[in-house]
Amino acid sequence: MASLNVGNLGEFLREQRRNAKLSLRQLAEAADVSNPYLSQIERGMRKPSAEILQQLAKALRISAETLYVQAGMLDERDREDLLQVPAAILADSSVNEQQKQALLQIYESFRKENAQHKENAQRRAADPPSAASAE
Repeated sequence: MASLNVGNLGEFLREQRRNAKLSLRQLAEAADVSNPYLSQIERGMRKPSAEILQQLAKALRISAETLYVQAGMLDERDREDLLQVPAAILADSSVNEQQKQALLQIYESFRKENAQHKENAQRRAADPPSAASAE
């Protein structure tokens, strides 16, 4: 089943690369990966690390989480939530490409900020107050 995820990832990457009007070589250079390695990812023969996916996402100007979902690195339950807003932005023909990228970056920054706040709140809730702070 992992190969299916890798295949889906490869197809998705190829589609995003073509939408960005980048050649395989241009994307490989922008993401600082080798051309043959990127080709193998697109053909579903290699499963890239989260770090490589992050580099590819940056070069394609899409969220890394989107690629993590495609690669099966994020829980399937989060898939719809993660993809709805970016998909809507990318599908909106009334917004030009530069505006779409700006909106995606803003959305991603809010998601990261909210995730950090949630993580901090969970940590505080998990740490019982010390005796010194109770007095």
